[in-house]
Amino acid sequence: MKALVLTAKWEPRPGYTVSEFEKKTGKAVEGAQVWRHPKLELKELEQPKPGPGEVLLRVRACGVCGSDVHFYETDQDGYMLYPGLTKFPTTIGHEFAGEIVEIGPGPEGKAFKVGDRVTVEEMVWCGYCRPCRDGYPNQCLNLEEIGFTIPGAMAEYIVVPAKLCWKVDPIFERYSDEKLAWQVAATTEPTCVAYNTVFECAGGFRPGAYVVIHGAGPIGLAAIQLAKGAGAAKVIAFDVSEVRRKLAEAVGADHVYNPTKVAPSEAVMELTHGEGADFAVEAAGAPEKTIPEMEKTMAIGGKIAVVGRAAQRVPMYLERFQTRKAKLFGAQGHSGYGIFPSVIRLMGAGLVDNSKIITSRFPLTKALDALKQATKRQDGKIVIIP
Repeated sequence: MKALVLTAKWEPRPGYTVSEFEKKTGKAVEGAQVWRHPKLELKELEQPKPGPGEVLLRVRACGVCGSDVHFYETDQDGYMLYPGLTKFPTTIGHEFAGEIVEIGPGPEGKAFKVGDRVTVEEMVWCGYCRPCRDGYPNQCLNLEEIGFTIPGAMAEYIVVPAKLCWKVDPIFERYSDEKLAWQVAATTEPTCVAYNTVFECAGGFRPGAYVVIHGAGPIGLAAIQLAKGAGAAKVIAFDVSEVRRKLAEAVGADHVYNPTKVAPSEAVMELTHGEGADFAVEAAGAPEKTIPEMEKTMAIGGKIAVVGRAAQRVPMYLERFQTRKAKLFGAQGHSGYGIFPSVIRLMGAGLVDNSKIITSRFPLTKALDALKQATKRQDGKIVIIP
């Protein structure tokens, strides 16, 4: 089968201390500190077979994520930009949907049958470490990540644990075009990341709140739709890309601006009549630029939720948080808490319509071209179709 495989050289930066965990597992906890000279190639691999508790999927659609772009891009020293957990070589791709073609032995797959249409959690939580047992699957101590540490879905077939699969029938009931339904189903994962950020990690907001989204990539666009669906009085969005600004408007943002043309803090304070943002999301992955602006606009009791990934530290003025009884929340992942079935229902009901954000489609044979286009950051969601 064909698959897009990423290789990179394990070469820790000077001054970076490789942990015992990293030595033992070959996984880099901070990928941007370890992996150098990444290279993507379309290769011919043997089709995998499902083992106990696993299913084999024929991949029908796979989205290109900002994380995939950060694998591909490097800094001036040749280190990849993605800052998180990684192990290479591996096939990349983690936003996907597919058809079950084979079910491995064991009871785990009994909830499914061959032919079922599913999407899949990317976080492969173990279920037995302390965080998992305490109900924090996204903080699993034995975490594997599809497309990050184990083979992903920019391939014709993929084997995944059955426990991570969710049927997407409501999406197919919503969209009569089967090809489009598969592509929309592949956007479930980033929408779940946004849902986890807004509602699970940061506790959401009261209907009638002023909500600000920095970054209108797929997660930011999902956050806009979720905020509108949850009753935000105004949703204000910022992005440097004209295409993404138009997409933000298309999915329901009330006001959209280019942060290089206006001061975000001034725009937010004007639009909220001086009250500030009740809830703000950092989905741009540029905290050195967004956090200072977000700090200036926090309403009393305001919240900032950070989901964009970045490899740098950011100074913060804590006095403002203290005096405004404000809060900062970190978010990672999408697993647990009923997130996937809730998002699939929202998509099936049309409250989240990701058909509007899919702007480019590539066959798997042109997957490298898809990654190159993604570096321009002019698309909403690019989808690869094996």
